[in-house]
Amino acid sequence: MKKNIYQPIKAVIEEVIEETHAIKTFRLWPEAEFNFATGQFIELTVPGVGEAPFTPSSDPGVKERLELTIMNVGEVTSKLHTLQKGDVVGIRGPYGQGYPLDKFKGRDILIVGGGVGLAPLRSLLFSLFSGIDNYNKVVLRYGSRTSGDIVYKTLLPEWGKKDKVDVLVSVDVGDSSWPGNVGLVTTVLDNTGVDYSSAAAIVCGPPIMMKFVTLKLLDLGFQPPDIYLSMEKSMSCGLGKCGHCRIGKFYACKDGPVFTYEQLKDIHDIWD
Repeated sequence: MKKNIYQPIKAVIEEVIEETHAIKTFRLWPEAEFNFATGQFIELTVPGVGEAPFTPSSDPGVKERLELTIMNVGEVTSKLHTLQKGDVVGIRGPYGQGYPLDKFKGRDILIVGGGVGLAPLRSLLFSLFSGIDNYNKVVLRYGSRTSGDIVYKTLLPEWGKKDKVDVLVSVDVGDSSWPGNVGLVTTVLDNTGVDYSSAAAIVCGPPIMMKFVTLKLLDLGFQPPDIYLSMEKSMSCGLGKCGHCRIGKFYACKDGPVFTYEQLKDIHDIWD
Protein backbone atom coordinates (compact mmCIF):
# COMPACT_ATOMS: atom_id res chain seq x y z
CA MET A 1 0.00 0.00 0.00
CA LYS A 2 1.31 3.43 -0.93
CA LYS A 3 2.17 5.62 2.04
CA ASN A 4 -0.20 8.52 2.70
CA ILE A 5 2.14 11.51 2.91
CA TYR A 6 -0.53 13.57 4.68
CA GLN A 7 -1.30 11.04 7.41
CA PRO A 8 0.68 11.35 10.66
CA ILE A 9 1.48 8.32 12.78
CA LYS A 10 1.03 8.35 16.53
CA ALA A 11 4.02 8.86 18.81
CA VAL A 12 4.01 8.69 22.59
CA ILE A 13 6.10 11.15 24.58
CA GLU A 14 8.53 8.98 26.51
CA GLU A 15 10.49 11.74 28.22
CA VAL A 16 10.67 15.54 28.36
CA ILE A 17 14.08 17.06 29.05
CA GLU A 18 14.30 20.74 29.99
CA GLU A 19 17.32 22.18 28.20
CA THR A 20 16.75 25.86 29.08
CA HIS A 21 13.88 28.00 30.34
CA ALA A 22 12.45 28.09 26.80
CA ILE A 23 13.78 24.92 25.14
CA LYS A 24 12.83 21.30 25.76
CA THR A 25 13.85 18.01 24.19
CA PHE A 26 10.99 15.57 23.56
CA ARG A 27 11.86 11.89 23.30
CA LEU A 28 9.15 10.16 21.27
CA TRP A 29 8.23 6.53 20.74
CA PRO A 30 6.55 6.23 17.30
CA GLU A 31 4.02 3.45 16.84
CA ALA A 32 6.02 2.27 13.81
CA GLU A 33 9.73 2.35 12.99
CA PHE A 34 10.63 5.80 11.74
CA ASN A 35 13.54 6.44 9.37
CA PHE A 36 15.12 9.77 8.51
CA ALA A 37 18.42 11.04 7.17
CA THR A 38 20.32 13.65 9.15
CA GLY A 39 19.16 17.12 8.12
CA GLN A 40 15.70 16.03 6.99
CA PHE A 41 12.68 17.35 8.90
CA ILE A 42 9.32 16.06 10.09
CA GLU A 43 5.91 17.58 10.70
CA LEU A 44 4.77 17.30 14.30
CA THR A 45 1.06 17.40 15.13
CA VAL A 46 -0.24 18.54 18.51
CA PRO A 47 -3.85 17.25 18.57
CA GLY A 48 -6.43 20.02 18.67
CA VAL A 49 -3.86 22.75 18.01
CA GLY A 50 -2.04 22.16 14.73
CA GLU A 51 1.26 21.06 13.31
CA ALA A 52 4.68 22.56 12.65
CA PRO A 53 7.95 21.43 11.04
CA PHE A 54 10.96 20.41 13.14
CA THR A 55 14.28 18.77 12.37
CA PRO A 56 15.04 15.75 14.58
CA SER A 57 17.95 16.12 16.98
CA SER A 58 18.41 12.41 17.53
CA ASP A 59 20.66 9.79 15.97
CA PRO A 60 19.30 8.67 12.56
CA GLY A 61 20.71 5.23 13.32
CA VAL A 62 18.12 4.76 16.09
CA LYS A 63 14.85 3.81 14.37
CA GLU A 64 12.58 3.09 17.34
CA ARG A 65 12.87 6.51 19.00
CA LEU A 66 12.87 10.11 17.82
CA GLU A 67 14.04 13.21 19.64
CA LEU A 68 13.08 16.81 18.91
CA THR A 69 14.59 19.84 20.64
CA ILE A 70 12.07 22.66 20.44
CA MET A 71 11.91 26.28 21.54
CA ASN A 72 8.65 27.73 22.83
CA VAL A 73 7.96 30.43 20.24
CA GLY A 74 4.36 30.05 19.01
CA GLU A 75 0.95 28.48 19.41
CA VAL A 76 1.93 24.90 18.56
CA THR A 77 5.17 24.97 20.53
CA SER A 78 3.50 26.68 23.48
CA LYS A 79 1.02 23.82 23.79
CA LEU A 80 3.72 21.26 23.13
CA HIS A 81 5.72 22.61 26.08
CA THR A 82 2.80 21.79 28.39
CA LEU A 83 2.72 18.12 27.35
CA GLN A 84 4.19 15.43 29.55
CA LYS A 85 5.31 11.83 29.53
CA GLY A 86 2.54 9.60 28.16
CA ASP A 87 0.88 12.26 26.00
CA VAL A 88 0.42 11.46 22.32
CA VAL A 89 1.43 13.56 19.31
CA GLY A 90 1.55 12.85 15.58
CA ILE A 91 4.51 12.80 13.21
CA ARG A 92 4.71 12.62 9.44
CA GLY A 93 7.63 12.58 7.08
CA PRO A 94 10.54 12.66 6.75
CA TYR A 95 10.77 15.44 4.17
CA GLY A 96 13.45 17.40 2.37
CA GLN A 97 17.10 16.91 1.58
CA GLY A 98 19.58 16.22 4.36
CA TYR A 99 23.32 16.62 4.74
CA PRO A 100 25.41 14.95 1.97
CA LEU A 101 27.65 12.86 4.22
CA ASP A 102 29.45 11.26 1.28
CA LYS A 103 30.75 14.67 0.23
CA PHE A 104 32.27 15.21 3.67
CA LYS A 105 34.47 12.11 3.63
CA GLY A 106 38.20 12.66 3.83
CA ARG A 107 37.79 16.31 4.83
CA ASP A 108 37.96 18.55 7.87
CA ILE A 109 34.42 19.37 9.01
CA LEU A 110 33.67 22.71 10.66
CA ILE A 111 30.22 22.90 12.27
CA VAL A 112 28.93 26.26 13.49
CA GLY A 113 25.72 26.40 15.51
CA GLY A 114 23.78 29.15 17.22
CA GLY A 115 21.12 28.79 19.92
CA VAL A 116 18.56 26.07 19.26
CA GLY A 117 20.18 25.67 15.83
CA LEU A 118 22.40 23.11 17.54
CA ALA A 119 19.42 20.71 17.49
CA PRO A 120 19.66 19.66 13.81
CA LEU A 121 23.45 19.71 14.14
CA ARG A 122 23.23 17.23 17.02
CA SER A 123 21.74 14.70 14.60
CA LEU A 124 24.56 15.44 12.15
CA LEU A 125 27.16 15.04 14.89
CA PHE A 126 25.78 11.63 15.82
CA SER A 127 26.09 10.58 12.18
CA LEU A 128 29.67 11.87 11.97
CA PHE A 129 30.66 10.23 15.26
CA SER A 130 29.42 6.84 14.04
CA GLY A 131 31.75 7.02 11.04
CA ILE A 132 34.48 9.25 12.46
CA ASP A 133 37.25 7.39 10.61
CA ASN A 134 35.80 8.77 7.36
CA TYR A 135 36.71 12.34 8.32
CA ASN A 136 39.96 14.12 9.14
CA LYS A 137 38.50 15.99 12.10
CA VAL A 138 35.21 17.41 13.33
CA VAL A 139 35.32 20.91 14.83
CA LEU A 140 32.21 22.30 16.55
CA ARG A 141 31.88 25.98 17.38
CA TYR A 142 28.66 26.84 19.21
CA GLY A 143 27.35 30.23 20.23
CA SER A 144 24.64 31.01 22.76
CA ARG A 145 23.23 34.29 24.05
CA THR A 146 24.09 33.49 27.69
CA SER A 147 25.34 30.43 29.56
CA GLY A 148 21.75 29.82 30.67
CA ASP A 149 20.66 29.48 27.05
CA ILE A 150 23.11 26.69 26.17
CA VAL A 151 21.44 23.46 25.04
CA TYR A 152 22.93 20.00 25.65
CA LYS A 153 25.05 21.31 28.53
CA THR A 154 26.14 17.84 29.63
CA LEU A 155 26.68 16.49 26.12
CA LEU A 156 28.96 19.25 24.81
CA PRO A 157 31.90 18.40 27.14
CA GLU A 158 31.50 14.69 26.35
CA TRP A 159 31.60 15.35 22.61
CA GLY A 160 34.82 17.30 23.05
CA LYS A 161 36.51 14.24 24.59
CA LYS A 162 35.93 12.12 21.49
CA ASP A 163 38.80 11.26 19.19
CA LYS A 164 39.20 13.71 16.28
CA VAL A 165 36.53 16.04 17.74
CA ASP A 166 37.11 19.61 18.98
CA VAL A 167 34.36 21.58 20.75
CA LEU A 168 34.35 25.22 21.84
CA VAL A 169 31.37 27.18 23.19
CA SER A 170 31.06 30.96 23.28
CA VAL A 171 28.39 33.16 24.85
CA ASP A 172 27.40 36.65 23.73
CA VAL A 173 27.06 37.89 27.30
CA GLY A 174 29.14 36.38 30.09
CA ASP A 175 28.95 36.54 33.86
CA SER A 176 31.09 35.51 36.81
CA SER A 177 29.93 31.88 36.55
CA TRP A 178 30.98 31.50 32.90
CA PRO A 179 34.65 30.44 32.47
CA GLY A 180 34.64 30.23 28.69
CA ASN A 181 34.85 32.58 25.73
CA VAL A 182 32.66 35.68 25.62
CA GLY A 183 31.74 37.03 22.21
CA LEU A 184 29.74 36.19 19.11
CA VAL A 185 30.44 32.79 17.61
CA THR A 186 32.22 34.49 14.72
CA THR A 187 34.99 35.41 17.18
CA VAL A 188 36.00 31.75 17.62
CA LEU A 189 36.33 30.82 13.95
CA ASP A 190 39.85 32.08 13.26
CA ASN A 191 41.95 29.38 14.90
CA THR A 192 39.97 26.19 14.40
CA GLY A 193 42.83 24.13 12.98
CA VAL A 194 40.87 23.16 9.88
CA ASP A 195 42.13 23.56 6.33
CA TYR A 196 39.81 26.33 5.15
CA SER A 197 40.68 25.72 1.49
CA SER A 198 39.35 22.14 1.47
CA ALA A 199 37.11 21.77 4.55
CA ALA A 200 33.33 21.59 4.57
CA ALA A 201 31.45 24.07 6.78
CA ILE A 202 27.94 23.48 8.10
CA VAL A 203 25.97 26.35 9.63
CA CYS A 204 22.65 26.34 11.49
CA GLY A 205 21.11 29.01 13.71
CA PRO A 206 19.12 32.24 13.61
CA PRO A 207 19.20 33.92 10.15
CA ILE A 208 21.27 36.90 11.30
CA MET A 209 23.84 34.57 12.86
CA MET A 210 23.98 32.45 9.70
CA LYS A 211 24.51 35.56 7.59
CA PHE A 212 27.52 36.81 9.53
CA VAL A 213 29.01 33.34 9.98
CA THR A 214 28.76 32.79 6.22
CA LEU A 215 30.49 36.11 5.53
CA LYS A 216 33.20 35.17 8.03
CA LEU A 217 33.71 31.77 6.41
CA LEU A 218 34.07 33.37 2.99
CA ASP A 219 36.60 35.79 4.42
CA LEU A 220 38.57 32.87 5.87
CA GLY A 221 38.80 31.22 2.47
CA PHE A 222 35.84 28.85 2.26
CA GLN A 223 34.28 28.55 -1.18
CA PRO A 224 30.47 28.90 -1.63
CA PRO A 225 29.99 25.24 -2.66
CA ASP A 226 31.64 24.12 0.59
CA ILE A 227 29.34 26.08 2.93
CA TYR A 228 26.16 24.19 3.85
CA LEU A 229 23.24 26.13 5.31
CA SER A 230 20.11 24.80 7.01
CA MET A 231 17.36 27.13 5.74
CA GLU A 232 14.38 26.10 7.86
CA LYS A 233 12.63 29.44 8.26
CA SER A 234 9.03 29.83 7.08
CA MET A 235 8.43 26.15 6.32
CA SER A 236 4.82 25.16 6.85
CA CYS A 237 3.17 22.32 4.89
CA GLY A 238 6.40 20.41 4.23
CA LEU A 239 5.29 19.42 0.74
CA GLY A 240 5.87 22.49 -1.43
CA LYS A 241 2.16 23.27 -1.65
CA CYS A 242 1.76 26.43 0.43
CA GLY A 243 4.70 28.39 -0.95
CA HIS A 244 5.63 29.95 2.41
CA CYS A 245 9.23 28.73 2.28
CA ARG A 246 10.11 29.80 -1.24
CA ILE A 247 13.70 31.01 -1.67
CA GLY A 248 14.11 32.27 -5.22
CA LYS A 249 13.42 29.27 -7.45
CA PHE A 250 13.73 26.87 -4.51
CA TYR A 251 11.37 25.59 -1.83
CA ALA A 252 13.13 25.04 1.49
CA CYS A 253 10.91 22.06 2.29
CA LYS A 254 11.46 20.19 -0.99
CA ASP A 255 14.83 21.37 -2.30
CA GLY A 256 16.34 21.86 1.19
CA PRO A 257 16.32 22.58 4.00
CA VAL A 258 20.06 21.95 3.45
CA PHE A 259 21.52 24.13 0.69
CA THR A 260 25.01 25.17 -0.28
CA TYR A 261 25.74 28.87 -0.27
CA GLU A 262 26.59 28.45 -3.95
CA GLN A 263 22.91 27.66 -4.61
CA LEU A 264 21.65 30.72 -2.73
CA LYS A 265 24.30 33.42 -2.99
CA ASP A 266 22.72 35.25 -5.94
CA ILE A 267 19.21 35.28 -4.45
CA HIS A 268 18.14 38.59 -2.89
CA ASP A 269 17.40 38.76 0.83
CA ILE A 270 17.91 35.07 1.68
CA TRP A 271 18.43 36.02 5.32
CA ASP A 272 15.15 37.96 5.76
